[in-house]
Amino acid sequence: MKAKNASRQLQTPQPEPVTPGITKGMVRQHALELYRDKLAHETMTLEDWVLAEKDLVHAMETDNVSR
Repeated sequence: MKAKNASRQLQTPQPEPVTPGITKGMVRQHALELYRDKLAHETMTLEDWVLAEKDLVHAMETDNVSR
């Protein structure tokens, strides 16, 4: 049980977003929606954070184009 709790405490810190106008909170919320099933069993990697930011930016661009 201690090993399981210790591994959850060693989560990858969220990097600063590289896209202007995007905040950490926006990326964090989008990542939680994308990786809901993954977060139940393991922590997110740096690659997961980067992919979540890219997906968020793409979704925002697509949403603005369709309006």
